[in-house]
Amino acid sequence: MNDVTGSADDHVTPDATATRPWRRWVPAIVFAVALVVLAADQSVKNWVVSHLDEGVTVQVIGDVLRWHFVRNPGAAFSMASGSTWIFTILAAVVVVVILWQIRRLRSVPWALFLGLLLGGVLGNLTDRLTREPGFPEGHVIDFISTPWMWLGFNEAIYNIADIGIVSGMILFILITLLGLPIDGRSRAQAKADEAAAEAAKHATAVAGTDPAVSGSARPNDESPEEPGNAAS
Repeated sequence: MNDVTGSADDHVTPDATATRPWRRWVPAIVFAVALVVLAADQSVKNWVVSHLDEGVTVQVIGDVLRWHFVRNPGAAFSMASGSTWIFTILAAVVVVVILWQIRRLRSVPWALFLGLLLGGVLGNLTDRLTREPGFPEGHVIDFISTPWMWLGFNEAIYNIADIGIVSGMILFILITLLGLPIDGRSRAQAKADEAAAEAAKHATAVAGTDPAVSGSARPNDESPEEPGNAAS
């Protein structure tokens, strides 16, 4: 028993945070990225409201890039209009989930993903909470038009917050494909830890069910011989 469990424990890799103290600062990346996305989104939206006429298209680079100011009561890319309060609640839930995940975050790619997602969600959530027609059903300011992207389908108007959300989700797909853990371990390290945990679990199960193993592991449990028998 001792030999089996000992060999399993020998393969357990120390926590990444113990060998890389700088990773304790990785959560700060989330807030830095989110702040940049949020500030850029709200600054440009305020400029759009002040300088562009609603519903009017402004050619920036021909049909490649245009400004088209609209107020969107729906989800990202002007979809699902008419359910503003539902998206307000969903956005608030996403923010809470992201903040909860930060407590075990030690991976830079994960921090970038969560920062982009958090900044984008907060950008549109700010519109829903502060802009007309009022809390919590404010309309999101959309203004970026790129007709070529939609390949003939109905064009969607979007904003910088939407770009942050989509960029974050693309990064999330890459993170998933690469198998990068949120706690900063490498793929090899994560697999080694999982294998060690399985080995320890298996050893514990064997020790509890195999009489030969459990008996050899507990020699002191044998009943002592009676004095009379020992003398004879």
